[in-house]
Amino acid sequence: MTYSTYFILALFLGSCVALYPSSSDVVELTPDNFDRKVIQSDEVWIVEFFAPWCGHCRNLVPEYTKAASQLKGVVKVGAVDADQHKSLGGQYGVRGFPTIKIFGANKRKPEDYNGPRTAKGLVDGALDAIRKKIESQGGSGGSSSGGGSKDNKDVVELTDSNFEETVLKSEDMWLVEFYAPWCGHCKNLAPHWAAAATELKGKVKLGALDATVHQLTASKYRVEGYPTIKYFAGGKKDADSVQDYNGGRVTKDIVEWAMEKVLENIKPPEIKQLVSEAVLKEACEEHPLCVVSVLPHILDCQSKCRNDYLSILKTMGEKYKNKGWGWVWSEAGAQTDLEGALDIGGFGYPAMAVVNTKKMKYSILKGSFSSDGIKEFLRDLSYGRGSTAPVKGASLPKTNTVDPWDGKDGELPPEEDIDLSDVELDDLPKDEL
Repeated sequence: MTYSTYFILALFLGSCVALYPSSSDVVELTPDNFDRKVIQSDEVWIVEFFAPWCGHCRNLVPEYTKAASQLKGVVKVGAVDADQHKSLGGQYGVRGFPTIKIFGANKRKPEDYNGPRTAKGLVDGALDAIRKKIESQGGSGGSSSGGGSKDNKDVVELTDSNFEETVLKSEDMWLVEFYAPWCGHCKNLAPHWAAAATELKGKVKLGALDATVHQLTASKYRVEGYPTIKYFAGGKKDADSVQDYNGGRVTKDIVEWAMEKVLENIKPPEIKQLVSEAVLKEACEEHPLCVVSVLPHILDCQSKCRNDYLSILKTMGEKYKNKGWGWVWSEAGAQTDLEGALDIGGFGYPAMAVVNTKKMKYSILKGSFSSDGIKEFLRDLSYGRGSTAPVKGASLPKTNTVDPWDGKDGELPPEEDIDLSDVELDDLPKDEL
């Protein structure tokens, strides 16, 4: 077999490999599991119909994967190889690749997703579908009737024997009401709690525990009055996963409070070190804005100092995570062309610029590189305020490939020992005035 034949065969086999590995948060969907997983489920689904040979589909993979990770526990994200499963693609009118559909309030009539093919755009589209589903289920909830069904079919009955397995060992978010059957306030809450459970189905689970019968669990969570409502965060749970519910007690308030927790569950961005061209491209070209920080050289600011700055950046990334910005940092002097293009470093280090690569404009942080200074700077940018300047050269410069920081303090290079034993000082030329 010739080399060219091997090459063609490799390309063919490569095109047949699934775009999303089993380790990703994107669920592989086929005709065998589609109806059970998507149509019959209560969750909102965002589904991509792709072909392995499609270039646009391959380009979408990193953003779609990122969106799946950010929506984990909130919205299900799946993918169908519509080239292999043509019948499934044809059932939903797929005529080109990639086609993205959202299965929300009406699973039999999914909506086409036509937004930006970025993680932020996909997340926004999915969360909008959740809001539509809540509204379609009668999410006003302000009346005394509870704004929905009065039965409690979607409220999970909890006991001392099932609480740990059902709540604590689950990955789901939970709101749990501790009640007493004779309590008047509990009776008033009941229809609102039942309606909220129905509206939040697939997003946040609602449970109820009779604290007069199951006193072991009630005492563990220091229930002293009725009703008491506790929130258990999603993911692996520990002592810090529980907190008091402090919202209102009608359906609308319960749903809104829970949805705020759903939005908070979105993962914050990773603050990446700028070590290659790919990192800069991902951060700046695949997000609406990218935050570029240049930290002092490790010899001028050792590991504790640098980690303090990185901690500030992580805090700011968490605060503005819903914006979908990219975040990168570099050591002073490592990316001189980028520093020059953004006019960074003229006032010393650390320094920060925020770049809009679509407009090729940037804005520079002129205040302090502190939580308050950066927060004010980014808040103004998010409201469209602040001065901007064009990126020099009208494009991002080439990025140097550098080694990632090892997390250690910097060390000066060892001094060379010069052997002067063979040098006759009398033979050296003498300076004359």
